[in-house]
Amino acid sequence: MNDSAGVVDPNTPSIARVYDYLLGGKDNYPVDQKIGDHFKVDLPGSVAIAFGNRQALVRGVRDIARSGVKQFIDLGSGLPTADNVHQIAARYTDDAKVVYVDNDPIVLAHGRTLLATDDRTTVVQADVREPEKIRNSAEVRRLIDFDRPVAMVFSAILHHLNDDEDPRGLVSYWCDQIPSGSEVFISHFRSGGNSETEAAEQKLQSTFGRGRWRTDDEIRELFGDLELLEPGIVPAVLWRPDTPGESDTPIKNIGTAERELTVWDQLISAGLARKS
Repeated sequence: MNDSAGVVDPNTPSIARVYDYLLGGKDNYPVDQKIGDHFKVDLPGSVAIAFGNRQALVRGVRDIARSGVKQFIDLGSGLPTADNVHQIAARYTDDAKVVYVDNDPIVLAHGRTLLATDDRTTVVQADVREPEKIRNSAEVRRLIDFDRPVAMVFSAILHHLNDDEDPRGLVSYWCDQIPSGSEVFISHFRSGGNSETEAAEQKLQSTFGRGRWRTDDEIRELFGDLELLEPGIVPAVLWRPDTPGESDTPIKNIGTAERELTVWDQLISAGLARKS
C-alpha cells in the first residue's frame, strides 16, 4: 500500500512490487529489488515469510471454496502470481467470483491484462482504508451479491495499517456488509520479541513509513465477534498444513509441523473465521 496511488513511480519502492520480487516475480524495479535484497542478504531466511504467507492464502481460499462460498474480495491483493485467488477458487467451486483490490497502478494494469477475458473476476484500484468507496464501486456492485456469503481476504495487508488507521474498524465494516455464512481470512505479521523480527519491522517502517507488528491476541481482536475456526491463530506455515497429495502450492510445506519453526516461520500468523 502506497499513500500516493495513480501513477507508477519506478523511483519509489512499492509494497506490492517488493513482495513480487521476493516471490521470484519480474514486475518490479531496481528500487524494489534493493529493499528485497536487504531481506535476502542482511536477514537470511526472511524470504520464507513471503512463501509461507502465500501458501497459507492458497490453503485458505481452498477451504473457503470447499465450504461453499463462491464470492471473494481480496483486499491489498498485490501483483498476480502463479496461483491467484480466482484460480484456486475455480478448482473447488463452480462460478466463483473474485474482486481484487489494490491501489498500486501497476497491479491494476497487470490485473486487467490477465483478466481481460474473465467476466467473473475484476480488479478495482482503491485504497483499503476507504472501504465505502470500494463497497460502492461499480465493479463490486456488478460482481458481488451481498445477500449471499462472501469471503473477505486480508492477506498480509492489515499490518501495513497504523493503529490510528483503525484496522479493527476496517474489518468490522466489512463484517457488517457480509451475511451469515461468510468467512474472513487474515494473515498478519506478529511480534516476535527477538532481534531478527525487530530488524525486519524497522526496515519496513523506515522504507514505507507505516505499519505495526501485532501480538496473536491483537490479531485475534481483528476478527471481532466472528467465530474463529480451527486451528485458531497460528503461524502461517502451521495453518491447516497440506497432507500428501493435496498441495496447491509450488512449494509444499508438508512436514513443517515435524520440524522446529524458525524465527521467520513464526513472524506471520494466519486465521479464518465465520460470521454466524
